[in-house]
Amino acid sequence: MNSIRDFDEQGFINLIESLSEKKFRAKQLFQWIHQKGISSYDEMSNLPKPLLLKLEERFIVNPLEVVKRSVSKNDGTEKVLFSLPDGELIETVVMKYRYGNSICISTQVGCRMGCKFCASTIGGLKRNLTAGEMLSQVYESNKNLDDRINHIVLMGSGEPLENYNEVVRFLRLINHPLGYNLSLRNITLSTCGLVNQIRKLADENLPITLAISLHGATDEVRERVMPINKKY
Repeated sequence: MNSIRDFDEQGFINLIESLSEKKFRAKQLFQWIHQKGISSYDEMSNLPKPLLLKLEERFIVNPLEVVKRSVSKNDGTEKVLFSLPDGELIETVVMKYRYGNSICISTQVGCRMGCKFCASTIGGLKRNLTAGEMLSQVYESNKNLDDRINHIVLMGSGEPLENYNEVVRFLRLINHPLGYNLSLRNITLSTCGLVNQIRKLADENLPITLAISLHGATDEVRERVMPINKKY
């Protein structure tokens, strides 16, 4: 069963129309899911019960389940192992700084880039995460914090630009003024250097920070630890 967090604004409009419900319900749903970050249909206090039952039959809200939570005694950094509906696992890290809370999210289950220093690539790529699964890492992590997350880094397991379409959907949803409304300038996307996708991302006009992993001062060194350097 898919998560309702995968829906964007137009997706909610289409969903409400397909259920023959009043159009304004789409906006209410969007705000409950993406602004308030609710985890259960029971929290949607201004939606009629028959509609909630229809939704509950078709979609889950939160696709993540906490398997293990580890907190550093030194600085309070929290690492969470989540399981997905298909049994796959991802990790999310929440870091607390004087300027706010930052989260490092995963964009794929595993990775196929083959970088020698990264454990994420050991089992290869299992699958891409959906935008809703990426958003859920933020929404669910927020529930354990006094202040909301205000910085996001896409540096967890996976190569974000290999999951291009869903990552861009995530960026637009997390930035939506009726949703979480996080400034894109507070988001950093890390890539091993997929040049064609970097150029494509530039054309999206999303003012995020792009971080490129080098891990070597020369081509010779970089090729030994990062296979992508042989292509780009």
